Amino acid sequence: MSWVDQIGLVAAVVLPLFNIPLIMRIIKRKSSQDLSLCWALGVWVCILLMAPSGFKSADPVWRTFNYTNITLFTAVVLIILRYRK
Repeated sequence: MSWVDQIGLVAAVVLPLFNIPLIMRIIKRKSSQDLSLCWALGVWVCILLMAPSGFKSADPVWRTFNYTNITLFTAVVLIILRYRK
């Protein structure tokens, strides 16, 4: 694996981790009112629609990004729905 692919692989794992502070903020405030439900569900549906392409891809960066992104953004959507008032 080239150094460019290695950097891409690290970024594929790290980028979805930026969802964790959002999750923590919602839990801490016990509210997700400042986040658009339409936005969250729209992004999540698009991620779900792209996932099959990522799961069958031979590119490890794209595949890894899809697995980590679908996992963490699903968590975001579930937390947003849980803390919706």
